[in-house]
Amino acid sequence: MTGILVGYARCSTAGQDLTAQREALQAMGVEASRVYVDHGLTGTNRDRPGLREALAAVRAGDTLVVTKLDRLARSIRDAHDLVDDLTARGVRLQIGGSVHDPNDPVGRLLLNVLAMVAEFEADLIRARTREGMAVAKARGRLRGRAPKLTAAQAKHLVDVHAAGERTVGEVAELFGISRATVYRTLERARQAAGEDRS
Repeated sequence: MTGILVGYARCSTAGQDLTAQREALQAMGVEASRVYVDHGLTGTNRDRPGLREALAAVRAGDTLVVTKLDRLARSIRDAHDLVDDLTARGVRLQIGGSVHDPNDPVGRLLLNVLAMVAEFEADLIRARTREGMAVAKARGRLRGRAPKLTAAQAKHLVDVHAAGERTVGEVAELFGISRATVYRTLERARQAAGEDRS
């Protein structure tokens, strides 16, 4: 086989480990320095830095290697777009131990089946996430982000700012918050004061 082997590995969450994929790619002959990775990015996101680097690294005659198709794409359309792009550039795609042949009807069928399974798995994950969030919301466990300041702290911040002795930056430092949070707190206080007068 001529050309070089370029590997690509991906995991969806920051808590996952890429070691197994790296080792599998090296076992298939990919040098460690030629393995490009994306950590904490889903396969439904086409804008992945590691994927861009891997696609830029392959030239005509090279082979892009992934352990499974779902590491590369999570939808049928993306899988086809990537394979079409690689084929047009004269780059082979190796999925696990087999090289995809775009001219072989069985190979095309297998790619379609793998892409359908990857898309189905992504849909299941999204459905389970939505279901879990709905259950948590119904039980009162999904409340959004906790406020940075308690009501008493927010009132104190407004009083400190109204005294006019400190800049917004100094107020932010005093309360251990960002300047944006200071502005939001002041704006909420102004709105509340306007509602009280009306």
